[in-house]
Amino acid sequence: PIDGKMHKYYPDFLIKVNRKGKTQTVVIEVKPKRETKAPKKRKKITPRYLQEMKTWSINEAKWKYAEDFCKERKWEFKIVTEDQVGK
Repeated sequence: PIDGKMHKYYPDFLIKVNRKGKTQTVVIEVKPKRETKAPKKRKKITPRYLQEMKTWSINEAKWKYAEDFCKERKWEFKIVTEDQVGK
């Protein structure tokens, strides 16, 4: 979304889980919780705010692609934050 070019995306983990006798593939992306939500709109546009917006738009594009990719293969896509793994 930033430069209009295609980029490679490598999720953090790809695991296979045995659920009720069936193997389920799960793609996991680990991110800080603050990067999993769009930044709040601010009155003043600061360099930090611009960086947060850039990070958010890139992450959002990656996750949409990952969700579509997984859905086509009947895989599960999860985003994990420090809430799930501890601090």
